[in-house]
Order: sequence, then structure tokens, then C-alpha cells
Amino acid sequence: MWLMPYKKEVDVLLENAGVLYLCATPIGNLEDMTYRAVRVLCEVEVIAAEDTRHTRKLLSHFDIHTRLISYHEHNKVTRGPEIIERLITGENVAVVSDAGLPGISDPGSDLVELAVQAGIRVVPLPGANAALSALVSSGLDTTLFSFLGFLPKNKKKRRELLASFANSSYTMVFYESPHRIKQTLAELKSAFGDRPAVAARELTKKFEEFIRGTIESLVTHFAENDPRGEFTLIVGGRKTDQSLEADTDEQEQLSVEDAVIELMETGVAKKDAIKTVAQQRGLPKREVYQATLEIE
Repeated sequence: MWLMPYKKEVDVLLENAGVLYLCATPIGNLEDMTYRAVRVLCEVEVIAAEDTRHTRKLLSHFDIHTRLISYHEHNKVTRGPEIIERLITGENVAVVSDAGLPGISDPGSDLVELAVQAGIRVVPLPGANAALSALVSSGLDTTLFSFLGFLPKNKKKRRELLASFANSSYTMVFYESPHRIKQTLAELKSAFGDRPAVAARELTKKFEEFIRGTIESLVTHFAENDPRGEFTLIVGGRKTDQSLEADTDEQEQLSVEDAVIELMETGVAKKDAIKTVAQQRGLPKREVYQATLEIE
């Protein structure tokens, strides 16, 4: 059995094992590749890439001739243990995604978990990242933020996730594709109301653009302009200002039962609606549950 029990108290590393490098790659502009990343990619025994065809172009640009193997969502169950075996025998392995830092919205995190369990040293090679690049350029609050990445494909799960963040004061960061951006903005408007928002597209590339405004203004913008390129969405958190207090007063005029029903009508599961109403009104969850026993 190659897996070692992982002890939180002590970080035990295998002697003579290789190193797993998490190598950031450019999200557009090739000049964002670091000297360190180029050196490590030249020195390791193998590079595990999300898309070998895409990565081969990057390696060719920097005259890197290291062996490539694939590691992606569809082969991670079998390929992950194979990579760990390589590391245990002393090979150094670098992991790269198509763009940005591996382990964010890709299976790199699964490989890191296996490596930690096996006592393999994991070393990050920092570099380009779309989420942080968009966030720091957005003009919105960066003190506290939540990264939500790509929303779930299942409509019910999307609504439940967004409902759970409806009262969060943290700035939120999302990834979205051009063919889904309109639908996602509509769902954000339904879940959060109108808030400050920024859509960043084609970051570091020739047609880089920041579209700043509110969720509503972004909806209008993309109704008039076809979305192109990959997007990072930055959405402001909920503010405790006078308009919010007025909105809260209006909500509290509803009975507990009606407030739960109103949330359920947007697709939120009953148990999640009960939890949300309890938090909004400072009530014990059991009290809200008892008031809504007759709701199916």
C-alpha cells in the first residue's frame, strides 16, 4: 500500500522521494511565465498536463523538452496513483493546468491530497491567476472575499449555493464561460439583487477588458454585446446600509412561513430556506421549522 496515514500533528515526508511542483502558467500573455517555472519544467523528470497539446505549445515556446503525460478530470482516478508511484521512486513531477495555477477549478487539488497522504513534498511555483488578477483590478473591496469558481451545472445546486451566500458581506469571485455568462448574471440578480459587479474578460491578452458597474448594468451590456472570451466575475458583498435595512424591514413584515415559501419558490430547498430565514431574523432554526411544518 503506497498511501501513508496522514497525521495532522506531524508532517512526515518520505526520504528519497521526489517533489511535486504546482507550476503556474500564463493565462494569456506568455511574458507572465516566471524564470523559476521555466527552470523547474526543464529539470523535472515529467510534466503532468491537463491538455498535453496545449502545454506542448507552451513548452515549445520556451524550448523545454521534458516528457509530457496527461492528468485531467477524466483520468485522475487511475493516473493520480501512477504519478504518486513516480514520486515515491524519486522522480520529480511538475503539474500544470491549461492556464493559471493548478489546483484551482481543476483536479490538481486531488493530486495534492494524494501526495500529502503519501508523505510527498509539495512545492508551489506562484504565478498568473485569473481570480486574483481580476479581484485586485476590480475596484471592489478586497479585504474579505470568497472564491466560488464555476457554479454547479445542476440548476438546483446553483440556486442553493447562491442562496447560502446571499447575506455574505464578502466580495465574491466567479469563473464563467461566454455562452453561460448571461444566464449566470440573471441568476446572480435573482439571488442577490442589484450589486456592484465587474466582468473581467481576456485577462493579460490583447483584448483585455474590465466592464464595471452593477449586476443589472452587466445584464444590459451583454444583452447589447455578444460575450466573447473567458470571464472572471467579481460581485460585491451585501452591505448593511440604510437601503438594506429597509429591505430587511420589508422582509420581516412577512410571516416566517411566507418568508420560507418565498425562498422555496426561487428553487431553494426547504431545509436551506429554513436556515436562511432563521439567520435573517435571529431565530432558532427549530422555531422556524415548527412554524413551517405544513409546507410541503
